[in-house]
Amino acid sequence: MVETIFIARHGFRMNWVTSEWESVTGLPRDPPLAAFGLTQAQELADHFLSFPEDQRPTLILSSPYYRCLQTATPTSQALQVPIFVEHGLSEWYSPVVPGSGLHPRPASATVLRTHFPDIDDSWSSIWYPSRKGEDVDDCLDRCHGFLSALLPEIERRYGDKHERILLVSHAAPIIALARELLGDRRLPLRVGCCTVSEFTPRPGGSTDVGAWQAKRLADGSLLKEGALRDWGFEDIQIANGKVIQDPGQPGTEKELDEPVGLQPPDTPSRM
Repeated sequence: MVETIFIARHGFRMNWVTSEWESVTGLPRDPPLAAFGLTQAQELADHFLSFPEDQRPTLILSSPYYRCLQTATPTSQALQVPIFVEHGLSEWYSPVVPGSGLHPRPASATVLRTHFPDIDDSWSSIWYPSRKGEDVDDCLDRCHGFLSALLPEIERRYGDKHERILLVSHAAPIIALARELLGDRRLPLRVGCCTVSEFTPRPGGSTDVGAWQAKRLADGSLLKEGALRDWGFEDIQIANGKVIQDPGQPGTEKELDEPVGLQPPDTPSRM
């Protein structure tokens, strides 16, 4: 049974330093880490390596975006734990402008493994966000559904092997994951790069979504420069969970938005 959930945000992005960057994967809106972000990723690895062995994460699930996989890699190598790619942890995009196409979606774990050999592509994603984008409540619903499926799925696949897991994601999903774990959809939270949140079940032992407590939230004390480039939903929210719409990716107007949502157990990724 999972007894500790660590959640880390990716490191400092290259596109925050320069507009002249290339997508290694060829996917639009998929910047790599800046050199400073790579330093933060190593600090994250050093942080977990400093734990007693029986307190370290034994399973890493990462968003399929390049910056998250780069962030997860030093920890994976330091702890000798493979990375599982999980689309349920993907970046948040606001709803698309009608008729403008769909948002990008990263490739499968098998394809991404050509860039990151530490990926174990035996894990099939259990959740896919819609490429049509999400309002704040949609993001919260996504994270609630994902968490509700994730914890029993880990137990189903691995039994009691993994008591401590690390999720590597983006600011918006991390805020949504924290709110859902704590059962507080109005929790004020801002998340900086490579900060760590840590959750354990409340006294009583239930691991149901909403029955967890936070030992720390968006903690940047592990980083030499502290928490930087923090972000919160208040930065984009208009009112009542609604946000400004964004254009989709040109050329995707006729593509199908699938798969979406919870995936049946043991279903190979179609991506």
